[in-house]
Amino acid sequence: MIQRTVLLKFSETTTQEQLQEVIKRFKALENVLTGIVEIQAGLNLAEKSKEYQVILMVRFEDQAALDAYTANEDHQAVAAFIRESGRLDSIGVDIEI
Repeated sequence: MIQRTVLLKFSETTTQEQLQEVIKRFKALENVLTGIVEIQAGLNLAEKSKEYQVILMVRFEDQAALDAYTANEDHQAVAAFIRESGRLDSIGVDIEI
């Protein structure tokens, strides 16, 4: 199993409503993609690294599921919405679990 975690940093002009919509759209991917074991997303509660406001986490059955997710047009639409909502930076990491 592979877990991908992404930290998202947004512009000061990004609203709380936009952040919540990012979370909602990301979580909805669980219903349209195969090979996903679990999706979690939410606002960062930690004081440290608080400039990264949204945390996304998805667990995949295997590398093939991760590869399919990356290329999937529904995922690409969510990524485009994230950019349009004022994403300034992101940190993404994958680990085998």
